[in-house]
Amino acid sequence: MIQLDAVSKAFNQGQPNECRALRDIDLRLERGGITVFKGPSGSGKTTLLTLVGCLARPTAGRITLDGRLLSNLPERFLTEVRRHTFGFVFQQFNLIRGLTVLENVMLPAYPLGRPYRELLNAARDLLDRFGLGAKAASKVEWLSGGEAQRTALARALINDPAVVIADEPTANLDSALSREVLALLGELTVQGRTVFISSHDPLVFEAAQVNRVIELHDGQIVGDRRC
Repeated sequence: MIQLDAVSKAFNQGQPNECRALRDIDLRLERGGITVFKGPSGSGKTTLLTLVGCLARPTAGRITLDGRLLSNLPERFLTEVRRHTFGFVFQQFNLIRGLTVLENVMLPAYPLGRPYRELLNAARDLLDRFGLGAKAASKVEWLSGGEAQRTALARALINDPAVVIADEPTANLDSALSREVLALLGELTVQGRTVFISSHDPLVFEAAQVNRVIELHDGQIVGDRRC
């Protein structure tokens, strides 16, 4: 599905403060299941996910999706791939304050031009699935941590992506809510989706729902375990 060949990523390239976040990564990511990228802060796991999800470009190397080279696509085509293939759950949720839960969930779908009524019904169905139907008209700043996380997950699914990418999805949650989120992510794989997670939380990478754990340290892969 996704292939990385000799992928590196540097920030502030050529400057005295240059930082090499990833170094010569070779990796094949198959469809299906949950893959966790584990490692301490600064290991490169979040950077790797941004490259896989077309949110950034590698400094060197090649990234392909189903045989299609992504790493040299013009930005407008890369944006289309991102919108149609990936759904994102960010560490800080990135919900838009001042908007309702329903409006936040619908937001990523507007550029695709779906009929409004169809989009509204899809968003309401997602909120019902995640137990948030009664919160649809609430402003997102009024939500609890668990409700905000579920809203972010519903928003990630509004465009029916094949791949869901979650960056530290349990970082702001207690153990009970973390298990709830992992259960929800596990349900996505039953539906045929692929889930990529970055985490340094043992509760995540030791979870029963996880199929593969890839460990990073100093921008390099130091472990790859199938569960």
